[in-house]
Order: sequence, then C-alpha cells, then structure tokens
Amino acid sequence: MSRLIRVLIVDDEAAQRSGLSGMVEAWGMCADTAEDGGVALEKLSRTSYDVIITDLNMPRVDGFALLSRLREWPDAPPAIVLTAFGSVDNAVKTVHDYGAYWFLEKPVGPAALETLLRRAASLRQLQGQNRTLETQLRYKGAVGDLVGSSRPMQEVFALIKQAAPSKACVLITGESGTGKELVARAIHQLSPRRDGPFIAINCAALPETLIESELFGHEKGAFTGATERHAGCFELAQDGTLLLDEIGEMPPATQAKLLRILEDSRVRRLGGRQEFAVDVRIVAATNRPPEEAVRQGSLREDLYYRLNVFHLHLPPLRDRKEDIPAIAEALIADLNRKHDCRVSGVSPAALNVLLQHHWPGNVRELRNALERAVIVAGHGQIERKHLPPTVEDSPTAPPAATNGDAIVFRVGTTVGEAEKGLILRTLEHTSNNKTRAAEILGISLKTLHNKLKEYAAGS
Repeated sequence: MSRLIRVLIVDDEAAQRSGLSGMVEAWGMCADTAEDGGVALEKLSRTSYDVIITDLNMPRVDGFALLSRLREWPDAPPAIVLTAFGSVDNAVKTVHDYGAYWFLEKPVGPAALETLLRRAASLRQLQGQNRTLETQLRYKGAVGDLVGSSRPMQEVFALIKQAAPSKACVLITGESGTGKELVARAIHQLSPRRDGPFIAINCAALPETLIESELFGHEKGAFTGATERHAGCFELAQDGTLLLDEIGEMPPATQAKLLRILEDSRVRRLGGRQEFAVDVRIVAATNRPPEEAVRQGSLREDLYYRLNVFHLHLPPLRDRKEDIPAIAEALIADLNRKHDCRVSGVSPAALNVLLQHHWPGNVRELRNALERAVIVAGHGQIERKHLPPTVEDSPTAPPAATNGDAIVFRVGTTVGEAEKGLILRTLEHTSNNKTRAAEILGISLKTLHNKLKEYAAGS
C-alpha cells in the first residue's frame, strides 16, 4: 500500500490556497495550508510533510526567507516555488541559491505540478532510505531505533530478526529504560504485520478495575459508567502487534483470561454474550526476572511458558558502554529535530563523563541527560558544563556498602520482615525517591507502592 503524500501549500491569497489544495487532494494527496512563511515554519516544527508548494511574494515572512530557513532545517522537505513574477533570474536564484526543488510560473499547469509533486515526494522518500542505510552502516548495528555494535546488542538484533517473521509470542526482559518497547516495535516493523497497528499497554499503569475493559473492551451498560461500546486493545491491534508491558503486574484473574485468548484467539467484551476471533501477535515485557515473578505468584507459570516462546533479554547500558558514542549520536540527531537545535556532537571531555557514569536509568536516563544538554548547548558540541549535575557528579558505580549502609538481620527474622527492612532502608538511601528505590530494588513502582500500603495498614 503506497504511503499518502503530505503537501504544505504556502500562499498569502486565500483563493490560491483553496484552489491548489483542491487540486492536490483530487490527486489523492493530503493538503495543508499556511498564509505565509512564518506559519509554514510553525507547522513544519509540528508536522512532517513530503513536499512544500510556496509563493515568493508574501507579507511578513516571504518565500525567500522561508527557503533560507529551510536550508538550515534538519531533514527539510523539497520546495516547489510558484510565482506570478517569474524570470530566469528568479529561477536560478530560487533553485540554486535558495535550494528550491523547482520553479513554476502562475498560472500553473495541473499536469506539470502533479508530476513535480510526485517526483519530489519520491526524492524525499529515497533520501530518507539513504539516511537510514548510512546510519546503519555507520553504527555497524541498527535495528529500527535500536543502536549498538557491542556483542550483547548484536545477539539481540539476531534474535529480533529470527523472531519477527513468525507469529510466536515474544517475552522481552531487561531493566527499566533499556528499550523494551523499542524492541517490540522493531519486531513489529520487521514482521509481515508491519502495515497493521502497533498497540502498547502498560499493565502496571492501569487500575485493576479498568485493565480488563482496556484489554478486552466492553459493551454498553456492562458496568456503571459504560455509556457506550468500547473496543479493547485486542480489537484495536487486529492484524497487528499488541505489547503487554509489565506483564507481571497484571491481576491473576486477567492473566487467566489472557491465557485463554492466547490458546484459542477469541475475545469476549465485558458484558458481551458472544466471542469473536482476533488475529494479534503478542509481545510481553517485564523489568523483573520472570522466574522470580512465577515463584512469588505474581505471574502464572502456564502464562509464562505460553509467552516465553522467544525470550529476548536487553543488557543494561553499564554492560555495553562501548555503544554509548553511537547511541548518543543517534539521540542527538533526533533531539536536534525535536528542539530545532544544531548540536554537532559530544566533546571528548563530555563523552568521558558519559562513559564513566553508571546509568542506573539506562538509555532512558541517557536520553534525558542529552535532551537537557542539547537544549542548553543549542549548537556546536555538548561540553561537560551542559550535562546535568546528576551525571557530572555521580560515581562510576554504586558505592560499596559500608558498615553504615549495610543492613544486618538477626537469626529468626522472617522473609517479610527482612523485605520490609530492605525496602524502607533503600527509601532512606534515596531520600524517599520511590522511582529510584524501585530501580535499585529491581521491582516495579506499582509493587513498591503496594508494599508501602501494606506496611501502612499493618502499623
């Protein structure tokens, strides 16, 4: 299925915008409009377009100013210039000096404009494919948005390529922030379902009373507040992929229903009488060791074996620090586009800080640190002064336990008491930062909150 071509039309005359928009949409393309170059730049900062059609003579920000800005714009779409004041000089100026794709005089011949639009859109698509190929060659290892040439990541990439063409379930494990959703998206993009939807749901983020409605849907009147029929994630992901993140936090009753759906591929909405068939590829993820979750009873053993057909474990960033330069380069390119910055890279001194940091939050923490640095620097290289203090001042690894940090339990202490002492002592160590404490303890934030509620109720 061919992708819809998106065209931005820039002209100060409403009649011209309307006429061009009608023509473009009649050719099966999507048209958006702007009354001058300033509005066009605002729209370009929020939306991706394949081609721009622009007039030259406009108030406020004219076509020449727009073209000048586009030459500095990251990944700018090709521009076709239309003007009633055409000349050889203007043609040379706009095409060569300002980097326009082509130049046409008004009134425009529809056939010529349609041909130019399709050629310009094809050029942009080819340029995007070339950039992707160049990135993959430069990193010597890239699958989707995942980057890394280290041996652990090469093993992950190999498993992704093996798992993607099949219909089998995939279980992704790894610490918080290692990129589990990126792996799921890569599997989807490399699979025969790539043109279908990719739906992700975080089982730990939904209240127990709502998770079944979100997963399976509900009929009107199924419960108080159900004023209309609601399609669940299985329906929304039809012919695509459904990511069940933090699968170990799913309530046991819901796990039993999920297991049945995995066995017979049929779903019944809450309050419904009939089941209907679904064709959905399931990918599950968890930041906890699944064997531990099975032992603790939070994950059904039969569901674990059903999901664990392909198991992909993502290594923490501290175990593949040789990937940090390539990851930083990819992240900076993305952040430049997001914030309209011109950062060229990371200085050797700043890179040394990144390589020394322990990265308890993994790639997510690295992205947050670089996002702040890109915004502060704005252009040129990221220096040490641009990095967050939490990265600059942190040790290279968690400090070793001293007598003051150690926790000693007397013989006869129950497992429950030891667990409570460990959790409360870790919260003291993190100054009551629950997110950081959960990461250190290797449990989800939801589990930590539930434990604290238990302790509060028992006090």
